[in-house]
This record gives sequence, structure tokens and C-alpha cells, in this order.
Amino acid sequence: MRKIGLFAVIALVCAGCTVSTQPGPSAPPAQTPARTDPLPASDTMRNFRNVVRTVEPVAERECRARTSRVNCDFKILVDERPDQPPNAFQTIDQSGRPIIAFTVQLIADARNQDELAFVLGHEAAHHISGHIGRQQQNAVAGAVIAGSLAVLLGGDATAVEVAQQRGAQVGARTYSKDFELEADALGTVIASRAGYDPVRGAEFFTRIPDPGNKFLGTHPPNAQRIATVRRVAAGL
Repeated sequence: MRKIGLFAVIALVCAGCTVSTQPGPSAPPAQTPARTDPLPASDTMRNFRNVVRTVEPVAERECRARTSRVNCDFKILVDERPDQPPNAFQTIDQSGRPIIAFTVQLIADARNQDELAFVLGHEAAHHISGHIGRQQQNAVAGAVIAGSLAVLLGGDATAVEVAQQRGAQVGARTYSKDFELEADALGTVIASRAGYDPVRGAEFFTRIPDPGNKFLGTHPPNAQRIATVRRVAAGL
């Protein structure tokens, strides 16, 4: 029963991780000048469709080139619930197919196609890099260590379960910031090879709250992410 409970804890901690690049395809539509105000709804959805059509095949080629026996058939969805904040996330369905979802609020907040392309490349990079599986492994390790310590200290079943939950959370977050930077780097490659400007795309980091460099935080500082994008783009 304890083993069943442990894996339930791991599934709870790692579900829906948000944990967000041959010859290139035809060039994407010409980019509009940068703007600081939101685009009209019709323009944002048109931009999104154009980006998906252009970036998805590049991401799938990168996935096949960099992985082995991994499902690279991305399914890209729009979460149309009006109460969801601007967000994009990557997960895997029951058949193992990678899913990338954008909320309508994130699509509406994007100032140009470069931002959407970078976010899409970033989320695809999470899958290509195997971050969900690696995060689950870290969560399992954290839960096992914390649960074992609770047993050694004489904890009852409830104390052990609480320790497993906290250990899984700590384990899942241990390398979370590294995963985000890895996805930023590969997302830069994907967006660039699809014909977009990832440096311009990463400008959306200047409009979102800076998480700072918190201990066991899930995301690195925005400045570090922008610097990563610029470094990789310069190398390209």
C-alpha cells in the first residue's frame, strides 16, 4: 500500500509539467514592427496559426534528430477557458503523444509572431529534452529519501506519507530552473531555424514578473533567461 501511495504522490507532483528547434521550411510571413500595446484578437489568432504551421514541422524534425524511440508528433492545442492566466505548458497524453497547450490569454498577450514562435519552441524543447521524465525521476528520488528518513525517525504512516509528498516536491524542483534554461536554449534554436527572431521573441520576459533566484524556485531570473537566448542566438 505504501508503494501505491508513493507513486500517487509522484503523479500528483509531476502532472501537467510546465515545466515552455536540415533545411528550413518556407519563410514565415513578414514580421510587423515591434509594438508595446496588445494586438487585435483577429491578428493574434492569425499570428498563432501562422506560427504553428511554420514552427511545428521544425520542432518535429529536431525531435527526431535528437531523440530515439520518442513520439515526436506534437499536438498543439488552445485552452479557451477565459479564467486561465497567460501560460503555455507541455505534457504527454495517455498514448505518449506530446501535447503543447497555449491559453488564449497568452496568445492575446503576444506582441508579435517571434514571441509565439519562441514560446512554442521552448515548450517543444521540454519534450525533446525529456524533462517530464527527468522531473519524475527526481521526484521519486526525493520521495524515497524523505520517506525513508521518516521511517528511521519512527514516523507513523501519516508522517511517512507527508514526508514523501514534501520530498517529491523538493525533488521535482531540484533541477527545474536548469530545465527551463535548457528549454530556452533549444527553443532558441527551433525558433531560429523556423525563420523567427528568438531574441525578439524573448522580449516577453521583460513584461512578466521576475521570479528572482529563489531557493527551489521553479523558474530562473528573467535576466538569466534573456542572456541564455542571446548567447545561443549569437552562436547560430
